[in-house]
Amino acid sequence: MFRIGKLQFAASLLALFSLALGTAKVSAQSSEVMGEVRLEGDTQLDRDSGVWIDGNYVGYVKELKGKKKVLLLPGKHQIAVRQAGYSEFTRELVVEPGQVQEVQVAMKLLPGAKTPDVTSELKLTIHPKRAAVFLDGNYVGHASELGGKFHSLEVSPGKHRIKVELPGYRTFETDVDVLVGQKSEMKTELVKGSIEQADTEIRKPQ
Repeated sequence: MFRIGKLQFAASLLALFSLALGTAKVSAQSSEVMGEVRLEGDTQLDRDSGVWIDGNYVGYVKELKGKKKVLLLPGKHQIAVRQAGYSEFTRELVVEPGQVQEVQVAMKLLPGAKTPDVTSELKLTIHPKRAAVFLDGNYVGHASELGGKFHSLEVSPGKHRIKVELPGYRTFETDVDVLVGQKSEMKTELVKGSIEQADTEIRKPQ
């Protein structure tokens, strides 16, 4: 009786091992279907620029690796990289199954772009830190580069509209009115939501 029980236990372990092995094979096969896109930038500004793929914000250049690496289905994909005061960097790629493609991002300053002569300082404390931040409808960076101890956003005095977005979270919007030379701070923590609630800034129509 005891020996039969041990045989049954061994058989069960073997079945579980086979199931786990089968699952691993399925996962490996699934990853081979996808193609990977690696984004690189020579400068800190390049690496901090926001990335849109097929019209959807996915994060900023330097974070899109490891667990956040970009895996795409085979076929054509549009990549756009944005930063305030710089021309939009765009590439159209044909992704092949199981292949890795590298894209070297190089942001170029817009002709005539310059910072305002008189500025005010706005410190943004936002969670999650990878959220996209928009000032008056223009992407100005991700939250982690616009807050904290050493970072802030320089803005011209007057009224401004701040919008914070990230796929999977509800959009946050607020108006700020800053004075000449004033240092202000805005804090917020995004509330979990659905990608369907994302506004047009992070879901650009194709």
